[in-house]
Amino acid sequence: MQDDTLQPDVRFLLLPLPEFSLLPFGGFLDKLRFTGDEEDYSRQRYCSWTILGLEHGHVLSSSGAAVQVDASADEVILAEYDYLVVFGGRSAGATEALAPRYRQLLRKAAAQGVKLVCIDNASFLFAACGLLSGHKVVVHWRHEAEFRASFPRIQLQRDRLYWLDGNRISCAGGAAAIDLAVELLSRACGRTKALKGLADMLVDESRSSEHRLRSREAEVMHGRHVDRAIAVMRQLMASATGADELSDVVGISRRQLDRLFQASQGMTVKAYWTEMRLNHAKWRLLNSNHSLALIADEIGAADTSHLARLFRKRFGTSPAAFRQQERARVERIDEQDCVQHRE
Repeated sequence: MQDDTLQPDVRFLLLPLPEFSLLPFGGFLDKLRFTGDEEDYSRQRYCSWTILGLEHGHVLSSSGAAVQVDASADEVILAEYDYLVVFGGRSAGATEALAPRYRQLLRKAAAQGVKLVCIDNASFLFAACGLLSGHKVVVHWRHEAEFRASFPRIQLQRDRLYWLDGNRISCAGGAAAIDLAVELLSRACGRTKALKGLADMLVDESRSSEHRLRSREAEVMHGRHVDRAIAVMRQLMASATGADELSDVVGISRRQLDRLFQASQGMTVKAYWTEMRLNHAKWRLLNSNHSLALIADEIGAADTSHLARLFRKRFGTSPAAFRQQERARVERIDEQDCVQHRE
């Protein structure tokens, strides 16, 4: 509830897209709530927020929990707000496909001077709406290859939790939404108010945009040469670079690098890189509508036939059949859920 006796320092419109992720949405909103007043009464004194939708009703999150819309797009006066924060859906491809529905609203907000914030896969929606031209953008590390393939002219700002680029702001998602909220609130309300409530949220400190995730580094604790090689593999997944060139980048011989990978991963450099690429392709088949040709490009396969040979050898089925089987399985589960719900 907003306190009408005091004008907020900053005003937010929060727009959750269909199948949005609860973690960044809840973290961002709760940080606003703690900063909102001196105590813990959720009063909107120093900052205010409104949950926006194209229409009234509820928006379903990726986990099935629903959030109620406070105001529809045709009710709000956009110019009265400082930020429009858009929370992306579970699938990057599905979020990108929402562009025809949301383009008018987003462009209208931008034209009226509202700063646009894309969190998680909302970056795909912004790009599809033509709102990132000339801007750098941060996306979740898992979706970097997919974003580059879809929007090769938009520059990615890698290894960042969030990025402020004038009137376009982006955030990788997850708990980084809390860090972004702290940064935006600091600029409007001051650092003391912005940091308020972090201890209640059991957050040790606000992380900077440049913070490096120790959890990602912990995935590959096998020596600096192996760590470096795996990091380069992720960056060059779509290239035709081979293991020999990779060893040159790392600075040791191919034989030495193979020995290190055999010791830590139980396979050669080439086998590890192939496994990484095929697991990426498998994940993309499950979580995007991209064509096989585009997925082949993402992992450096020469063409769809090359992708199919590699995929069948590893998983025992073709990429097309795998996608069809998984989608059919998901549809059966959804149908069962609907039947149980009706009962």
